[in-house]
Amino acid sequence: MKRLGILLSGRGSNFVAIAEAIRAGRLPGAEIAVVLSNVADAGGLELARGMGLTAIAVPSQGRKRAEHDVEMIARLHQHRVELVCLAGYMRILTPEFVRAFPERILNVHPSLLPSFPGLDAQEQALEFGAKVAGCTVHFVDEAVDHGAIVVQRAVPVRDGDTAETLSARILEQEHLAYPEAIAKVLSGEYGFAGRRYVRDAGARS
Repeated sequence: MKRLGILLSGRGSNFVAIAEAIRAGRLPGAEIAVVLSNVADAGGLELARGMGLTAIAVPSQGRKRAEHDVEMIARLHQHRVELVCLAGYMRILTPEFVRAFPERILNVHPSLLPSFPGLDAQEQALEFGAKVAGCTVHFVDEAVDHGAIVVQRAVPVRDGDTAETLSARILEQEHLAYPEAIAKVLSGEYGFAGRRYVRDAGARS
């Protein structure tokens, strides 16, 4: 079984989508080893505990980022995590964290990267008059919203959309895209060409 570590800061809807995909057999050979949050009362922790999963708060408030990340890395190693999945984790990882799990950290972002990285992606899309928005599941590297793209799903921007209505439709696609991306990565049938993720049956570079 491939052991996943889920990092979240809030309600954990993408975590739930991953857990449900495992339960439904859409991620064969995967299990959630631990759910970690930097927020003590994050709703996702309670959901995880309700599912019988190990869920641990590692509060970040008032701590130096590097010090906090050292503890997060230790917790993930303690639970023998093989793939780290950021699911609404509202922290920028230190380079040390990224190097601790090289090409083994995934994130979901509510835009079609490389468009609209960073915060408030939906507001950025509306501000620029984009006709198409969406979500991206990508590998995490040492830059923000920068790593190789695994899965993207497009969402049309409608006349009269607000950040809230657009966000809700993008989130629906995130819940489909994230398990799909995890399945692709766990298959091991991929490599990299420059910054690009490339499907390559039987090869892993």
